[in-house]
Amino acid sequence: MPVEITWWGHATCTVEDSNVRVLTDPLFARRLAHLRRRRGALPPPDAWRADVAVVSHLHADHLHVPSLARLARGTRLLVPAGAPRAVPGLRRLTRLRVTEMSPGDVASVGGLTVRAVPARHDGRRLPVGPHRSPALGYVIEGEGRTYFAGDTGLFDAMAEEVGPVDVTLLPVGGWGPYLGDGHLNAARAAEALARLSPRSAVPVHFGTYWPIGMDAVRPHEFHAPGDEFARLAAERAPGVSVHRLAHGESVRLEVAR
Repeated sequence: MPVEITWWGHATCTVEDSNVRVLTDPLFARRLAHLRRRRGALPPPDAWRADVAVVSHLHADHLHVPSLARLARGTRLLVPAGAPRAVPGLRRLTRLRVTEMSPGDVASVGGLTVRAVPARHDGRRLPVGPHRSPALGYVIEGEGRTYFAGDTGLFDAMAEEVGPVDVTLLPVGGWGPYLGDGHLNAARAAEALARLSPRSAVPVHFGTYWPIGMDAVRPHEFHAPGDEFARLAAERAPGVSVHRLAHGESVRLEVAR
């Protein structure tokens, strides 16, 4: 049975496996603070439908409370440990079934297991502040194994912590002209792909949001990362099929189980 991936933009994807819909880092906003959506229509209401949603870390473009509020009553929501304490708005989403996760924790949803894995990224809600939560990736296992990396930099134990996977959803860019520490750009994402050796990869976290008034500042950092990742992946991990999706586009991937 294939795994189906739909990319809605930024880090938001639907992963369908074993008749279960998993939604990653839901962000359905046209504008978020100084960012505006510059490419791709807003995800339609069907994108809000999920059996479980996962949040990788507390930054507002990944844990977006108004987007989470659109999820149906009873939807399971997996968040990093400490998130409800650090983000008061999350505590008001009483319609959702919230589970706090730390690296190594496993949640079962229908025929799937969702395992939290470490990420190398600042997981705090704000750049400074007392409340810390781990930044996470997630391995979604049913008929296939899909790794959603969230936001992360490369780290030595990445392949060991993630384990064997069929599909990777890797961030390859950002929302500004410069990427700081704890991020993957196209080149580092291609290196991650070589380490993880999946069957397939889908680049995410690029070409969606950009700071208002900065259209002319390093515009290639907005437009180029997806194609650059595909080019570098062909060199570094030639056995991996890279699927460079448009916003709202889906791909069905066969998995060997």
